[in-house]
Amino acid sequence: MKGEVIIACDFQSHKETLEFLDQFHDQKPFVKIGMEVFYGNGPDIVREIKDRGHRIFLDLKLHDIPNTVYKSMRKLAELDVDMVNVHAAGTIEMMAAARRALDEKGSNALLLAVTQLTSTSEEVMRRELLIDHSMETTVRHYAANAKKAGCNGVVCSPLEVTSVIAECGEDFVTVTPGIRFASDEKGDQKRVTTPAGARKLGSTFIVVGRSITAAKDPVEAYLRASRDFEEGAED
Repeated sequence: MKGEVIIACDFQSHKETLEFLDQFHDQKPFVKIGMEVFYGNGPDIVREIKDRGHRIFLDLKLHDIPNTVYKSMRKLAELDVDMVNVHAAGTIEMMAAARRALDEKGSNALLLAVTQLTSTSEEVMRRELLIDHSMETTVRHYAANAKKAGCNGVVCSPLEVTSVIAECGEDFVTVTPGIRFASDEKGDQKRVTTPAGARKLGSTFIVVGRSITAAKDPVEAYLRASRDFEEGAED
């Protein structure tokens, strides 16, 4: 599968989201619609962006009992998005329920499982979540569970991609947030790298937010990230 840049459109309003996308006259970038946009504007904004020709990663990270996730995923499947996700911590049964919902609705969306958020450090994972294993071991195990459940791939830090590929194979999709240009601040992210670094580590797709959305010229920043990711070299 040929990877590419997914822009995280984490805006507060319908107007701000669409005005940002209006800048891309000659491109139709893959976009991530997360909780902030979805909960603030409802499913209609997903339909509108889809109608404009953009592919969509609907990043709602479902995590509940299997029956609730199953019913919720059946509704989300009606939006005809290209990627959806659940939390791998929800168990194999829960992830399998999401898989079943998509299959029953005839959805072609990739089902991804979130391993550990890129804002979580190993220290915090051990101290607050009481996971007494390394980050690499935990992510690798969660990825194996996701594959058993029928997920197409995982959301993970680019720093764990090599381990995920070793566990689940080259065809298992890795979508990696926590991507910054070398000159950018890390913000609230902990386990990060550059677009070129993510390519070298083997990421299938990268999710880039503020390095593009907060750039003086977002279109140029998007093109730069795409070049860096495709070529595996910094500008």
